[in-house]
Amino acid sequence: MQRIAGVDVARGLAVLGMVTAHVGPGGPQDPWPWSLTQVADGRPAASFVLLSGVSVALLSGGHAAVAGTRRVQARTRLLVRAFLVLAIGVLVELLGTPVAVILPTYAVLFACAVPLLGAPPRRLLVAAAVVAVLGPVLRIALDPALERLPARAWTEILTGSSYPAVVWFAYVLVGLAVGRADLRSTRVRLRLLGAGVALAVVGHGASALLTRAVTPDGTLAALVTTEPHSSSPLEVAANTGVALAVLALSLVVADAAPRLVAPVAATGALALTAYTGHLVAIALLGDAVVWEPDAGTWLAFLVGVVGLCWLWRATSGRGPLERLLHDLAARASDVAPDALPPARP
Repeated sequence: MQRIAGVDVARGLAVLGMVTAHVGPGGPQDPWPWSLTQVADGRPAASFVLLSGVSVALLSGGHAAVAGTRRVQARTRLLVRAFLVLAIGVLVELLGTPVAVILPTYAVLFACAVPLLGAPPRRLLVAAAVVAVLGPVLRIALDPALERLPARAWTEILTGSSYPAVVWFAYVLVGLAVGRADLRSTRVRLRLLGAGVALAVVGHGASALLTRAVTPDGTLAALVTTEPHSSSPLEVAANTGVALAVLALSLVVADAAPRLVAPVAATGALALTAYTGHLVAIALLGDAVVWEPDAGTWLAFLVGVVGLCWLWRATSGRGPLERLLHDLAARASDVAPDALPPARP
């Protein structure tokens, strides 16, 4: 995979944002509207998923998508990674923490992007817009019926309250389109920043206006809010804007001051290990770190995650879970076309 430090920085910020959403001071019951957990709730997870689309693009050639046998190899690597992430997600859910684990949905979305490796960026963006608009409507229509099905784990992934795949696939599509651009180009970065700021302002601004004109508890209200994890079209637009702006700034800062952001970049490079590790820590410490958080615990988590990732990255390279994914995916995709027998006269 092409390694771009700014993408790692953005991914590291997303991981730290999710840690903050889980154990940051303020907590779910804090009435203050700008507590750290409420600011971090939803947006870092959306950035994490959008960056998975960028990773899919980088794993399949970056701004020049691979073709032929190399595309088959890329698809195999991606599917193996998706399967392993799904398995890790299921195991982490068995820990029983009060955190909504994103990994199962992340894995499904990752796999759904595999058939789209050769799609042009413009078509991906159009598809993302369609999913962002129709996905929330489809989710509201399907969720009551799917709740009665026995396979609730899969219906939770498809239309659940936290990370509904039918909506969140829009983030992957945007990320895949972004990853097909030349992320080292100054012009591309400026466009990402401008588009990100515009989407965030339009999404939150339109929501602020529309929520005043609709019934607070109606279906229409659910489609115009930008509350965290509402998965409305406007929330998708606003979260996408924040993710694009953060990515653009991360790309710039990573080039301008690589040493300054090295710890965060290391966290992003070990994102799966860092995310899984902090959930294991929550399971060991108990639910109180989520329901009754304090600033000291939050800072300890941040310092621990960043410090351990930075140390591991400096001494051992890939994280343990990242190495597992890389090695197994590389073995699975180690294929070459058979030599054809000589043609008979």
